[in-house]
Amino acid sequence: MLSVIVPAHNARGELEQCLSALAHSTYKNFEVIVVDDASTESRQALLPDDRFRYIRLEACRGPSRARNVGAASAVGDYLVFVDADVRVHRDTLSRFVAGFAKDPELGAIMGAYDDSPADPGFLSQYKNLFHRYIHQCSEGKINAFWSGCGAMRRDLFLEFRGFNAGQYREPSIEDLELGMRAEAAGVRIILDSRIQGQHLKRWTFWNLVKTDIFRRGIPWMRLILRRGGLPDTLNLKRNQMVSVVLAYVTGLSILASLRIPWLEIGAAISVAAVTVMNLDLYRFFMARRGAWFTIRALPMHWFYLFYCGVSAWAGLLLYLLDLFRSSEMKEAKKDQILVPDDSV
Repeated sequence: MLSVIVPAHNARGELEQCLSALAHSTYKNFEVIVVDDASTESRQALLPDDRFRYIRLEACRGPSRARNVGAASAVGDYLVFVDADVRVHRDTLSRFVAGFAKDPELGAIMGAYDDSPADPGFLSQYKNLFHRYIHQCSEGKINAFWSGCGAMRRDLFLEFRGFNAGQYREPSIEDLELGMRAEAAGVRIILDSRIQGQHLKRWTFWNLVKTDIFRRGIPWMRLILRRGGLPDTLNLKRNQMVSVVLAYVTGLSILASLRIPWLEIGAAISVAAVTVMNLDLYRFFMARRGAWFTIRALPMHWFYLFYCGVSAWAGLLLYLLDLFRSSEMKEAKKDQILVPDDSV
């Protein structure tokens, strides 16, 4: 049996589509637990049938806690986490079950976004298709987890005490952190890009920047540095990291060429190298949305490379600040003068 957990906060229209898609799944042995994270209006009336349960939280403390609350009341052998803005395919739950049945030692499975995002706007199409590309390029064993459309054995989830709701009180990298904890303990996690959901999110420029830099990029870099070792996975593959470095080389070469003209050659070489390393991505855009979309996607991808660098440096600085504070606290404890009990 599957227990599908859907956290929601003021997402009525998207939640209706999410629950409707789950109700039409080809796999039938499941329950759905909707955890309303203190929305301004009740969601209970949206429940399609008696397989759907509703829990309302009185204080909004983020999706991590909402998912943990749902997991605590689940009765299924496996927990499936689906975001309220994801519309699963009819065979999504069946594919999760098949994946666990095929490999009884498997601890968790990540799904993927499909290549048909719902919002027609260019930014939404670009961002969601880019996610799809990253997912399909990360097929197989992985050291992360995804709560947008992912499943985990219930006993393992409880063993690892779920998502870190104390540290992550808003949507962030709580799923990546859980996956890294589990993988470090020997849990096998795979990404199966055939398990798909349609993303309903409408991206805006500010939302994109806020999410990618402040909610994902910087926290993820701090987490990676704390745990040691750079994972070669998702958008941290080596060609992506080299592309970020070359994007900055390009920018610096262009600025320097104002004084030293021949450095324009270096900028041209860097641009060519980034293009070659990301040619597969550009072909993906071309195949899905055509030439005009791909042309418009190019500057967005370069912008992405630049803010990845910003996230990395900011994450490193905050990590070093964490180390400094930790060192100061240790020194302060050493300097404390203990007063004997009999002198009090």
